This record gives sequence, C-alpha cells and structure tokens, in this order.
Amino acid sequence: MTEVRFYHLQRRTLEQALPKILEKVLERGWRAVVLAGSPERVDALNQHLWTYDPSSFLPHGAARDGFAAEQPVWLTAEEENPNGATVLVLVDGVTSDAMGSFDLVCDLFDGNDGEAVLAARDRWKVCKAAGHSLTYWQQNDRGGWEKRA
Repeated sequence: MTEVRFYHLQRRTLEQALPKILEKVLERGWRAVVLAGSPERVDALNQHLWTYDPSSFLPHGAARDGFAAEQPVWLTAEEENPNGATVLVLVDGVTSDAMGSFDLVCDLFDGNDGEAVLAARDRWKVCKAAGHSLTYWQQNDRGGWEKRA
C-alpha cells in the first residue's frame, strides 16, 4: 500500500515548498521523481532548483541533463521512473497511474486556487477508493507543516 500525502499550500508557493520537501527526501536517503504538468514546467522547476538558495545544493536533473539513473531527483512531465525512485511528487494537479509502484506519493496543490482545491479533493477520493494510506498536511503560521488528517 502506498502512502499518499496531500500538501495544501497556502502560505508558500510551490517554488518555495518543493525544494524543502525534496531536501527531506534526500536527507532520508531516498530518491524522487517530480511529475509536472508540461515540459515547460519541468524546465522552469529545473532552473529554479539550481538557484532557489545560493547556500545549498539540491542534486537533480531532467531529460535535457541526461544521466537519469544517477539523478537522486528526476524532473519529468512523463510517466517514468528512470532513477529507481521510491517517492513520487505530483505538482500542477497531475495524476499518475503508477502511484502504487512508489512507497510515498506527495501531492502538492495550491490552496489559494479554488479549482485546485476541488481537484485535490477529487484526487483524494480516487486515492482512498484505491486503498492508499492518506494523510493531509496544511501549512502553519511558521511555514512548517501540520498533519490535519
């Protein structure tokens, strides 16, 4: 059974939250695939992860970088897992038919966008019906996460 965590972004943007979540993934010695909504979004996230914090380094790559099997974090708009990841991070409201092949799935959605919230609720229902273990995380006033369900 896959653990699926829904992250309700309200106080920080995806661009602020994603690097922190990926840092936690790497701290645990895991690998991740980040599934985005388009190749253009992959390019933007790839560039952002190189520059989000001048004092840190978050190793990652995408198709243009190559060496997929060696990348601890792989950014893609395709259903793939070329780096043997156990964590799947979903952004832009995307879904994956391969969720069951990961140990952990993180679904990040914009809580300030009503349509994104409704779509996340629908994804929650689908995941619950599929028998996944679900948790819901909301940002607190300090920018951290609180488990709500």
